[in-house]
Amino acid sequence: MHEELENFERNHVRDLVEPPPNCRPIGTKWVFKNKQGEDGMVVRNKARLVAREGIDYEETFAPVARLEAIRILLAFAASKGFKLQQMHVKSAFLNGFIEEEISRPVYKLRKALYGLKQALRAWYARLKSFLLKSGFVMGSVDKTLFLLSRGGDTLIVQIYVDDIIFGGSSHALVSSFAEQMSKEFEMSLMGELQFFLGLQIKQGLECTFVHQAKYTRDILKKFNMGDSKPMTTPMSTNTALDADEDGEAVDQKEFRGMIGSLLYLTATRPDIQFAICLCACYQASTRTSHRQAVKRIFRYPKFTPELGLWYSSGSSLSLRGFSDVDHLGCRIDRKSTSGTCQLLGTSLVSWSSRKQASVSLSTTEAEYIAAASCCSQLLWMKATLSDFGLRFGKIPLLVYSTSAISVAKNPVLHSRTKHIDVRFHFLRDHYEKGDIDLVHVASENQLADIFTKPLEFGAFVRFRGELGVLQVEDVDNALIKGEIESQWTGLIALLV
Repeated sequence: MHEELENFERNHVRDLVEPPPNCRPIGTKWVFKNKQGEDGMVVRNKARLVAREGIDYEETFAPVARLEAIRILLAFAASKGFKLQQMHVKSAFLNGFIEEEISRPVYKLRKALYGLKQALRAWYARLKSFLLKSGFVMGSVDKTLFLLSRGGDTLIVQIYVDDIIFGGSSHALVSSFAEQMSKEFEMSLMGELQFFLGLQIKQGLECTFVHQAKYTRDILKKFNMGDSKPMTTPMSTNTALDADEDGEAVDQKEFRGMIGSLLYLTATRPDIQFAICLCACYQASTRTSHRQAVKRIFRYPKFTPELGLWYSSGSSLSLRGFSDVDHLGCRIDRKSTSGTCQLLGTSLVSWSSRKQASVSLSTTEAEYIAAASCCSQLLWMKATLSDFGLRFGKIPLLVYSTSAISVAKNPVLHSRTKHIDVRFHFLRDHYEKGDIDLVHVASENQLADIFTKPLEFGAFVRFRGELGVLQVEDVDNALIKGEIESQWTGLIALLV
């Protein structure tokens, strides 16, 4: 608490004044929290003095980095061979200037206070202004991405509120940036990126590995699933969930908590994406059968707690996408399920599994809609990666349905697809512009199949491996091998 009050004085957060007669004061309260490290041990006791209420203001938003953007940065850094660093801005919101007059008895705020609605916006504006003045260029698509070029070297900075990831091809640039930030703000937790937003990250010469083993153990303990029997897949191929109106109702709050916890696990576990999204459809009217299906999903991470994403240093920086569909897969409204995934070289950086908005009259229509969704994500990634200095020609989009490919390529067939919503025909436009290339892929090589329906064990494990979802021990062996090879190379060079 004393440290927090010292931050108030150091950042000149408030002034002692007489409260204006027509100004409604706001109250404050103390919030206490124990911050845990990667191993689950308490690393810091945090005390925060926050506002009890904010004031109405129309611009209270601020951009926050998407998980896809963080995965793209990790894959890019791994392929370029440099390690990412992290830093944390201490009491970040206390650095943000506010334009409105906000008072409480005897104090008038000069800077933002935790709990104010506009605190995040004020902090982002302050940090953005500092970075732009320091010579950085903001990303054209991702407004939390900043890049600095000096000669032939580049420094990349990704912002997530008060946590910052940065790295580059020049050690001098990285050190200079860390020094600049330390002079402007009070920093903590500086060093190699290892634990970020619950993601555990191992960076080596051969690869970068991202997993959530600690988070998996935490949610298993939270929902009393630690002693459950492990399962080899998240959902059986015989599973057929429906409304089950005659089934026994269960606690919706607990069910939603289980769904929400599993959804965050999909940040590094694409293999459970479909199963969770299917169960999430029944949060408004939950029955015993739905809860049993979710518990089955929990038993799968119990079997594979240390699975994660592998980003190889030898991966190319080429884009490709896969799209697939389970036609009329939903038993309630007969809507189809779209599954898409996007890879940067061999690194999986984005994926989705979602029910389509309308009922498709044919498999061709359903596949066409799924391909349009995948196309839009590929275009976003293309624009984002252009800020990294990467340029792409035609991006291959691999689709199983030859009929859907023909609809996009051959205008003659469009007379038979008048009922398809106009917004999905931008797939054809971008094909004609040369942005994407629609390519047929055999069903046994369609990686997006894992996002559309439950698969039998053999196919599930094969697709999971091809997507780069591996065990921690496999990665540890690769990291050790890379370190040994590097040491031998250095020793041989020294002897020569």
